[in-house]
Amino acid sequence: MTAPLRPPEPIVVEVALGARSYDIVIGRAMLPSLGQRMAALRPGAKAAVVTDATVARHHLAATQAALALGGIAATVVTVPAGESSKSFGVLEQVCEALIAARIERGDLVVALGGGVVGDLAGLAAAVVRRGLDYVQVPTTLLAQVDSSVGGKTAIDSKHGKNLVGAFHQPILVLADTALLDTLPAREFAAGYAEVAKYGLIGDAAFFARLEADWREVFAGGPARERAIAASCRAKAAIVARDERETGERALLNLGHTFGHAFEAAAGFSGRLLHGEAISLGLVLAFEFSARRGLLPGAEAESVARHLAAVGLPTHLSAVADLLPDADQLMNLIAQDKKVQRGRLTFILARGIGKAFVAPDVDAAEVRAFLVEKLAER
Repeated sequence: MTAPLRPPEPIVVEVALGARSYDIVIGRAMLPSLGQRMAALRPGAKAAVVTDATVARHHLAATQAALALGGIAATVVTVPAGESSKSFGVLEQVCEALIAARIERGDLVVALGGGVVGDLAGLAAAVVRRGLDYVQVPTTLLAQVDSSVGGKTAIDSKHGKNLVGAFHQPILVLADTALLDTLPAREFAAGYAEVAKYGLIGDAAFFARLEADWREVFAGGPARERAIAASCRAKAAIVARDERETGERALLNLGHTFGHAFEAAAGFSGRLLHGEAISLGLVLAFEFSARRGLLPGAEAESVARHLAAVGLPTHLSAVADLLPDADQLMNLIAQDKKVQRGRLTFILARGIGKAFVAPDVDAAEVRAFLVEKLAER
C-alpha cells in the first residue's frame, strides 16, 4: 500500500520579539496543521474564528476540521467582505460576539481572511477583556506578506485609513500558500504590490529576481513560496528592530502615503484595492524621488514598467474618475500617521533598494507634484 503523500516541510520565519516572539509558517497544505499548532501553543484553549462571508465559502470548513483535529472547540464570527468592515460598527459586533461566546483570556481568536479580517480581528483581540491572544491565517497574498505580520491592527476612520488601532502581536502566523489558488487574478496582483515593495525598500537583488520570476510567482510554482518567505523575512527583521514604528519601520510605508490618500478618496471600496493604490503610490514615490534628483529617472521608469507588466495600475489616468483635486488629496495626506506636528514625512528612495525616511517634506512641493500628475489624466 502506498503511503499518503506528506506536505512539504514549511519555511519558518521567526519574528524575534523576546518573550513575544512567534513563527510565520509558510508552505502549501499547512492549514490542516493549524489546530495541532495552536494546541501546542495554548493547551486547552477554545477559539473563535473571525472570517468574512467570501472566505468562509472557500476555507471555513477546512479550518474547522483542522481545529477539531487539534481538539479545539470553536465558534465562528462572520463579517461582510470588503474594507467597509473595518469600521466601528463591525468592530463592536465582533467584540460583542467574542464576549457572548465566552472567549476568555486563555483562549484564542483566529483571523481567517485577508488584511481586512486580520486588522479587524486583531484589534478586537487587543481590546476584548483587555487583550486576547490571536492567530493569523492569511488567505490573500497581501495578508501573507504584509498585514498578518508585525502586530498592526486597525479600523478606518472617516478621516482616513487605519487611524484607530493598536499594536498587538499574534502568537502564530500560518500562511498556507495553497489558499492563494482561489484568489481572483485582480486580488493576487494587488497583493503582489506589497511583495515588490520589499525589494524596492532594501533589496535590489530581490526586485531583480521578481522581474525575472514574477510569472512563476503568479502561477504558483516554487518562486511563490520563495517570494513570500523573502518578504516575510524582510518585514520580520524590521519589526524586530522597531516594533512600534518609532524609526526604521516607517520604511514599510513606501508608497503608502500617496496610496492611502487614493484609497480614502475612492471611499475604501472595491473600486480601488489596497494593493492597486499602493502600486500607484510606489510609482509616485519613485517619480517624486527622481524629481528631487535622488535617483535617475530610468530607475523610476523601471519600477513603473514592472508593476504595469504584472497588471497593476501605474498612472493616475487609471483611476481618474475616483480622485479629487490636489487640495483634497493633500487634506487626506495630512491625516497620514507619519505626520508629526503638522509636518509631512514621506518614504523616498535614492534608488531601487535604497529607501529612506524623509522628514519635513515641503507640502507645497508635494501639492505641485500632484497637480502635475493629475493633469496627466
